[in-house]
Amino acid sequence: MPNASRLRDSTQIVLPREALEGLESQLDDEFTVTVVPEGEDYCRIIGSPVEIKAVSEFLARRGVTVR
Repeated sequence: MPNASRLRDSTQIVLPREALEGLESQLDDEFTVTVVPEGEDYCRIIGSPVEIKAVSEFLARRGVTVR
């Protein structure tokens, strides 16, 4: 049985809202993910492990650090 935290890490990214400024519409256009607010300062990007990996690479190419 998979570890729940590892599965969660492979299906979502949590970032400061400011890190996605100007990129959210590109994420919606290029990837099958959902971007939802996480409190006032953060947002959560949710998708399949394949999409999350692609989004991580997309963000890294634009200088956004994903942990």
